[in-house]
Amino acid sequence: MIIGLYLILTALIATALLSNRNKKVNYLMVTLFVAVQWIFTVFQFYYVNQSQLEYFTADAIGLLLLTVLSLLNTTSAYYSFIYLEKRGDTAKQRSSYFAAYVVLIASITCAYLADHVAIAWIFVELTTLSSSVLIYHRRTERTLEATWKYIFICSISVALIFMGILLLGLAVQQAKIGDLYYSNMMKNAVKLDKFWLKSAFLFIFTGYTVKAGLVPMYTAGIDAKDKAPSPAAAIFSSALMNVGFIGIFRMYAVVSKTNIVGWANTVMIISAISSIFIAAAYMIRVKSYKRMFAYSSIEHMGIVMLGLSMTGIGYFGAILHVILHSFTKAALFYQFGSVFRILKSKFIKETGGYFEKNISGALVLLLGFFMITAVPPSGMFVSEFMIFSSLFAKGYLWIIVLVGILLTVILWSFGENIFKLLFQKTGGEKEIKEPVEKISPMEAAPQFLLLFLVIYLGFFPPAAMVNLINAAIKLIH
Repeated sequence: MIIGLYLILTALIATALLSNRNKKVNYLMVTLFVAVQWIFTVFQFYYVNQSQLEYFTADAIGLLLLTVLSLLNTTSAYYSFIYLEKRGDTAKQRSSYFAAYVVLIASITCAYLADHVAIAWIFVELTTLSSSVLIYHRRTERTLEATWKYIFICSISVALIFMGILLLGLAVQQAKIGDLYYSNMMKNAVKLDKFWLKSAFLFIFTGYTVKAGLVPMYTAGIDAKDKAPSPAAAIFSSALMNVGFIGIFRMYAVVSKTNIVGWANTVMIISAISSIFIAAAYMIRVKSYKRMFAYSSIEHMGIVMLGLSMTGIGYFGAILHVILHSFTKAALFYQFGSVFRILKSKFIKETGGYFEKNISGALVLLLGFFMITAVPPSGMFVSEFMIFSSLFAKGYLWIIVLVGILLTVILWSFGENIFKLLFQKTGGEKEIKEPVEKISPMEAAPQFLLLFLVIYLGFFPPAAMVNLINAAIKLIH
């Protein structure tokens, strides 16, 4: 099967990267991996809903997120080349970075397509290990602290997921279903004992919140995105968060076939509102742009959970929002790499005057601000409108009012800080003594492409994409 060949090639490429110190060979191997990832993604469209290696299935939701991942893999590899070139890291650091990067992308890919709850759990753990190498790339005390914090909290979350799997195993055993395949559990969901299913959902949902960036396990991701290199942080804030989303989505797909779905919706609503509240509270006092972007991700995953806890158009809005958020947040993190190269700081009080120093980059940040805050022409305006419409249809007016207030606070805080960075004449601008690096406008081209996709896919989604989203909705409808 194609997925078996993909895993073999990925293992060989990662091994070659780890053992080789030649820069040109490293770049060639990463470029080869990008091509392999795209070929694998295209082939998956020919194996829709077919079992591969027994444990993997390319269903609609998996194909959507896999396509997003492959695009972001291409741009992150490109910006990783730039990042490592500008830093002048040692050959060993470069090799370990790229090897961990390849393992991370492959692990995310398999987590998306895993049809077995235990297999998905294994690849989620692999994403933790490979991400940790990327977080620690700069080898400083702060990156070491962030790495251990990430490993510790993710280990707890993995243990929680494992407990959920054990409880799910009890439900499956009593129902005499025989295995822990998501597809099989969905078909026989009504046979599952409600107590064990509730317990399993609670543990698995809580465990996956560390990857999704939701309350209660959101804290690990904040430091990870703040301390990791910008190209890696872009993956953490998009494709890796989507691992948490799909883990919750697949478990919810099982629960949605039973009469405890209302209870599960309540759990997700509580987590969603709490996440948006946490994001708003920290955005007011945030001191670093990367942490600001990280808290913004918590807000948006909270909005996604609100949509997933509703029915009808809320489902469509939630999945669309996941896709558009991935592109927007990645573009912002990529651009911050340029900000740091020019202004030499990630702190709000130390930076300013970016518009004069890098016009193309400043336009990315300005456009990205409108995209991420769902201000038209952002396609995220469309997805959020769908989600709020579903809340209105369900009669959750108090949630609309509360979340509306919190989103207003977030928009004000985000905008204030971005405009300080772009136009403020004080701060870090005074501290820079060496010549300001001139960055080619072409370096921002992939970022503009991602932001254009946010507009285009929001307002003019292709029929193939709409069909995939509708097919994904059928899994939980």
